[in-house]
Amino acid sequence: MNITIYDVAREANVSMATVSRVVNGNPNVKPTTRKKVLATIESLGYRPNAVARGLASKKTTTVGAIIPDISSIFFAELARGIEDIATMYKYNIILSNSDQNKDKELQLINTMYEKQVDGILFMGGSITEEHVQQFKSSSVPVVLAATYDESKTIPSVNIDYKQAAFDATKFLLDKGNTAIAFIASQDDTFISKQKYVGYQEAHKDANVTINDKYMIKGDYTYDSGIEAVEQLLALDNKPTAIFVSSDEMALGVIHGAQDKGLNVPEDLEVFGFDNTRLASMVRPTLSTIVQPMYDIGAVAMRLLTKYMNKEEIPEKKVVLPHRIVERNSTK
Repeated sequence: MNITIYDVAREANVSMATVSRVVNGNPNVKPTTRKKVLATIESLGYRPNAVARGLASKKTTTVGAIIPDISSIFFAELARGIEDIATMYKYNIILSNSDQNKDKELQLINTMYEKQVDGILFMGGSITEEHVQQFKSSSVPVVLAATYDESKTIPSVNIDYKQAAFDATKFLLDKGNTAIAFIASQDDTFISKQKYVGYQEAHKDANVTINDKYMIKGDYTYDSGIEAVEQLLALDNKPTAIFVSSDEMALGVIHGAQDKGLNVPEDLEVFGFDNTRLASMVRPTLSTIVQPMYDIGAVAMRLLTKYMNKEEIPEKKVVLPHRIVERNSTK
């Protein structure tokens, strides 16, 4: 049988209001009474009903986090940043995996509303008009993390992806490479497009022509990196360097090149994007763009707490700094 607040009040010979004050940490309770109530709660094994408390306060202290792939190191680090700040502000997280499928994303957003979450953190691919309309259909605040809204209506936390890609490409150009391939993402999101624009602009600034065959698309996985580098190494004019839009694909590129008998970086330089833990685990270690995944998650969660608590927010589009970390996959 479930123990209720009524059972605790009756056993401790106090009112239900007193039990509620003790449970919620209200200081207006005599120490002797508090001690008696706490002893009764422990002896009966009472656990406060979060749903009932949420109904009373109109807050569930729960946040829904929708991410594309729970198994991804990239999103795992984001989720850790979210969780740490959520714990600091005493929020619980409901984590859902969307597979970056639009229909599933829209369904999960609706499910979060049904669960009466106080806020939603969303990480996905393209933010469509349908996403925006669904977000606007509820008063529940939403913050995007490592996800860009081209309509510029939904608060978000990102880095400058175009500038980051520009910096990575310029880094390789400055080392004397004029044959730089780019392994992009096949998801064709705004962020993916921005990375390609940065790659193009760096070549334009250096007055270097891009070989159209150097543009390959992958799906962010290790295997797609292997497949992409095989295509590039089959060309008559092989690239001398490859800029890869994710670290996991870059690992596939390094290993695929090594399988073909090439040495990295002597025969082929490889540059990644994200600076996940994989970057320092591969040999040679991976030069990459540092995208502060943990910080993006933490800042997005803090921004969401401000919206949930109706605090003043001077800037709803947060852009965090990126930087280059040079390791052994480049000369």
